[in-house]
Amino acid sequence: MNTHQLIGQYETGTRVFQGISLHQANLARADLSGADLSGADLSGADLSGANLSGVNLVRANLTNADLVGTNLTGTNLSDANLIASDLSGANLSRADLSRADLRSAVLVHAHLVAANLGEADLSGADLSQANLSEANISEANLTGADLTQTNLSQTELSGAKMPTGTSRNWVTWGSG
Repeated sequence: MNTHQLIGQYETGTRVFQGISLHQANLARADLSGADLSGADLSGADLSGANLSGVNLVRANLTNADLVGTNLTGTNLSDANLIASDLSGANLSRADLSRADLRSAVLVHAHLVAANLGEADLSGADLSQANLSEANISEANLTGADLTQTNLSQTELSGAKMPTGTSRNWVTWGSG
C-alpha cells in the first residue's frame, strides 16, 4: 500500500492498518487520528506536522522518522522503535511511550506533559527545553541524555537512570 491508498482508505472510514509498510513515506501534515498502525514500518517517514492523536503505534518502527511538530496527544507508542527520530516541538501529552526505544532521539521543545515513559530507553536523547511535567519516567534510561532546561516538575523518577551531573541549575524540578 502506498501513501495515496492509505489516505484514500482512511478518508473512506478505514482505521485499521496494522503492520503496514510505509518506509520513507511522505505523510507530512496528514490526519490519521485514531488509526491503528500497530506494528507498522514507518522508518524514515516524514510525519512532520501530522495529526496522529489517539493513534495506536504499539511496536511500530519509527526509526529516523521526522515527527517535528506532530500531534501525538494520547497516542500509544509503547514498545515502539523511535531510534534517532526527530520529535522536536511534538505534542506527546498523555502519550504512552512505555518501553519505547528513543535512543538518540531529538525531543527539543517537545511537550510530554503526563506522558508515560516508564522503562523507556532515552539514552543519548536530546530533551533540552522539553516539558515532562507530571510525566512518568520511572525505570527509564536517561544515560547521556541532554536535559538542559527540561521541566521535570511533579515527574515520577523512581528508578530512572539519570545523566551524570544532573543538577538543579539546568533542570526545572519544581517546588519541593
